[in-house]
Amino acid sequence: MKTGKNYVYIVKCSDGSYYTGWTTDLDKRVKEHNAGVRGAKYTRGRRPVTLVYYEEYETSNEAQSREWHIKRLKRKEKEQLIMSKKSDMERK
Repeated sequence: MKTGKNYVYIVKCSDGSYYTGWTTDLDKRVKEHNAGVRGAKYTRGRRPVTLVYYEEYETSNEAQSREWHIKRLKRKEKEQLIMSKKSDMERK
């Protein structure tokens, strides 16, 4: 999914925890997390991970700012965010 866009994403780890990050290539980044080569230190021992949420932004500054905000959400709030995206997608 490399389109010149910037993505904020949440992956669900095998232990049920969530990891939030940002990238310019969503597919590649999830593969990196699962390969453990360039994935985040947090996800290395929690593979496999599954992409459960993402947002698209025009600039890296916007994506990084949103990542910062999502990382500060409580688990319940992250789950509500994930569920709202799923219900939005189901309506389309």
